[in-house]
Amino acid sequence: MTTQVWADVLRALKSGMSANSFSSWIEPLQLKQLQDRVATFEVPTGFIGNYVDQNFGDQIIYQLNRHSQDVQRLRFDVPANQSARPANSSTKPKSVQAADPNSAGAPIDPRFTFDTFVVGKPNELANAAARRVAEGGPVTFNPLFLYGGVGLGKTHLMHAIAHELQERSPELNVLYLSAEQFMYRFITALRERKMMDFKSLFRSVDVLMVDDVQFLAGKDSTQEEFFHTFNALVDARKQIIISADRAPGEIKELEDRIRSRLQCGLVVDLHPTDYELRLGVLQAKVQMQQAQYPSLEIASGVLEFLAHRITSNVRILEGALTRLFAFASLVGREITLELTQDCLSDVLKASDRKVTVEEIQRKVSEHYNIRLSDMIGPKRVRSYARPRQIAMYLAKQMTSRSLPEIGRRFGGRDHTTVMHGVKRVEELMVIDSQIADDIELLRRALEA
Repeated sequence: MTTQVWADVLRALKSGMSANSFSSWIEPLQLKQLQDRVATFEVPTGFIGNYVDQNFGDQIIYQLNRHSQDVQRLRFDVPANQSARPANSSTKPKSVQAADPNSAGAPIDPRFTFDTFVVGKPNELANAAARRVAEGGPVTFNPLFLYGGVGLGKTHLMHAIAHELQERSPELNVLYLSAEQFMYRFITALRERKMMDFKSLFRSVDVLMVDDVQFLAGKDSTQEEFFHTFNALVDARKQIIISADRAPGEIKELEDRIRSRLQCGLVVDLHPTDYELRLGVLQAKVQMQQAQYPSLEIASGVLEFLAHRITSNVRILEGALTRLFAFASLVGREITLELTQDCLSDVLKASDRKVTVEEIQRKVSEHYNIRLSDMIGPKRVRSYARPRQIAMYLAKQMTSRSLPEIGRRFGGRDHTTVMHGVKRVEELMVIDSQIADDIELLRRALEA
């Protein structure tokens, strides 16, 4: 039973975090036992266990309970035959094995180029800025900071920049890695007394690209080293490119001096996809799929149907189309609307009911005519605080996110703040008909 439970939990966790986070920290976990409200995992190293417990523990416990397991605590065991091995042993998971400061950065995905990036209004500025940086030459803005939600193209653009730079100027030393990999390398260098190697590696690059920088929040020592690395590269007029899931000013527990540095270049938002962009992505993907399945035909209206129904992010959209082509090939049928609905029934059903915290935040801020940054930000004036509490209430009611996770999406607030906000809205709905009407109107708009 534990195997199936963990498989279901893994799928849920994967949908709510970056690909780097999932492969680096969650995939190495092996669920061994669920007993006495304790979930016991086997992990390759004690460091991974500690990191997962501190950063993903709440999410794992929430998902286990959501899948009918009464779990209150996590336990991480390192097998005796692995814990006795040296720190550079191959028992580390493959995804974090690049922790040696002398090794190269994370691999660049050959699929993610500018040619395969579909441009629309939501990502037009980000694409233009990324292409400008990829041209090389004198540094015009430093850093380039790309931010947006899951599946909007941040990582694609990062890889595309790296591809273009390496093609145009192969002599350049381009280093791409996630913020977690930067942190892991830093900690490993400290432990193995190789800080000079670490500093030499990161200060000798021509272009430094760091993905998901929000994961540095709250890691004081790592932030300190990142700040000095950042300054050294800027002073040497080397290009820095950063991505995150939110704007620099909205990343709580990030040092002010780092936040200020990140804001001194060009900060670009990748907005959620619109219908036209989703349709463009599907059309581009169909061309690739038809090269693999040349005999398959797709009926008129199928792509338009998918672009209307699957709105969460591009990754899910592309995955649905890949699955559809594979299924049609196996059964030897044309891709019709009926076959699409049968093959993707679970995806379509999930899309119907799945609302993201980010969508709720945008809809509430639009409804109350306030800026999204003000609703998420630290200001406590009533005109911002009440919409913020309503958005928290809707996030709890309409998403599967845990209270700590909702708090993190609202500027890194504590889960008790979310609890208070939800309780306050529940009280107001009883005595204030206007708030009750507003919430019902918002709920219908989000479910539409």
